[in-house]
Amino acid sequence: MWYVLQVRTGTEESIRLQCQNKISEAVLEHCFIPYYEEKKRIRGEWVLQKKVLFPGYIFVITDKLDDLYQSLKKVIGLTKLIGTGQEVVPLTEEEREFLLGFGGENQVVEMSEGIIEGSKIIVTKGPLVGKEGYIKKIDRHKRKAWLEIKMFGREQTVEVGLEIVEKSV
Repeated sequence: MWYVLQVRTGTEESIRLQCQNKISEAVLEHCFIPYYEEKKRIRGEWVLQKKVLFPGYIFVITDKLDDLYQSLKKVIGLTKLIGTGQEVVPLTEEEREFLLGFGGENQVVEMSEGIIEGSKIIVTKGPLVGKEGYIKKIDRHKRKAWLEIKMFGREQTVEVGLEIVEKSV
């Protein structure tokens, strides 16, 4: 099962490393942070950078929730396991499939490319192909798109890289 840990934004990588080092592999199958690629202009050059897709969240895979819960007490800086009230709830199958389809096995959402025809965005390359309905806003100059997706039982707004290569009226 896939679960989500809530942490302080900016501490994701250090807590992921703590989880890997302090929790046995028998309890924690895998611990990861989904990233996205974006292009940023630095000194006149476009540079590809990786940023955290869900700031403040780490994903863990385990079949031993009770053991994981006990082991997480050794991790410094952890806020909580995401759930409803008193119950810790794993990601739904749809959320899991979306993450795997979106970020692949290495959980990095690559840059997408697209065109604008009139007022319609058509993604031609990358993980956003066929997911145009999730796009709520784009910034052509920053080469970014903001998506609204259902994750952790509520609507989440996430940034991803999207380069518009052509616009026709």
